[in-house]
Amino acid sequence: MRIGNVLLKNKVVLAPMAGVTDSPFRLLAKEMGCALVFTEMVSAKGIICAPRETLRVASFSRDEKPLGLQLFGSDPEIMAKGAVIAAELNPDMIDINMGCPVKKVAGKGEGCALMRDPNKAFAITKAVCEAVSIPVTVKIRKGWDNSSVNAVELALALEEAGASAVSVHGRTREQGYSGRADWSIIAKVKENVHIPVIGNGDLWRPEDGAAMLAETGCDAIMVARGVLGNLWLIKRTVHYLKTGELMPEPDMGEKAALALRHLEMIIEAKGEYIGVREMRKHVAWYLKGVPGAAKIRNQVMQASSRAEMKDILLGVRQN
Repeated sequence: MRIGNVLLKNKVVLAPMAGVTDSPFRLLAKEMGCALVFTEMVSAKGIICAPRETLRVASFSRDEKPLGLQLFGSDPEIMAKGAVIAAELNPDMIDINMGCPVKKVAGKGEGCALMRDPNKAFAITKAVCEAVSIPVTVKIRKGWDNSSVNAVELALALEEAGASAVSVHGRTREQGYSGRADWSIIAKVKENVHIPVIGNGDLWRPEDGAAMLAETGCDAIMVARGVLGNLWLIKRTVHYLKTGELMPEPDMGEKAALALRHLEMIIEAKGEYIGVREMRKHVAWYLKGVPGAAKIRNQVMQASSRAEMKDILLGVRQN
């Protein structure tokens, strides 16, 4: 699959997730075989007004490429200026967030709120495409709510504006992350546009990825919440799509071992104080399904040092 001039080695892509897909997480996803990763969403206005602080969130290493840097905002001129600054970091593409459902983003006319204003969505995409020389992609949802399902119409407008690919989450903004994702809307978008379409929503098992590709005809799949504490989903899905064989799920020893590596990576990137605190949620995800997980999670949430966190994980690994 190719997005603009960027060739992807397989069909498995990692979704941008705020507070999750930082550099250590993306590096681990790449080790698992992920073809394309995205930064956490970055404010275009923040890049312009406070570039040093804002771009720290978007920093990445060569080992993470190909990588897309995701921007959000609601003003075409500001988005274009932000994209120019972001492009100086040398990402492989710029991604525009038109899918974030959270109130603090959509409530300001950004993220998924842009689906309610197709003209502005078109203007933003066109401005960004004209401002940078790298491919521009856009992440959208099914629509704002079930009475305004407009993913097909918006995708066509984004293609006309110059977008090189579109990612479609099969839920509305009103749904948030609840209910079932509607894969049929992904199929409809794919039937109507000529640019690559990446499908997103309810990809929990390798078989789900194969089913989405078959049912929708999309060009790639975007895994998201299914990888929380389960980065092996990427590796197992890549293998399943290639061979039709299911790799075994990791045992608890493997999960604890990766969590220990993740801990060291996040501390190296952010320091012990921040790293340990940010790692708490990741460890809670890694522990899913472990006997006595509730008690261990309580210990994890109280851990405030590398040594405490390592002791907990080593205990899990040995049991």
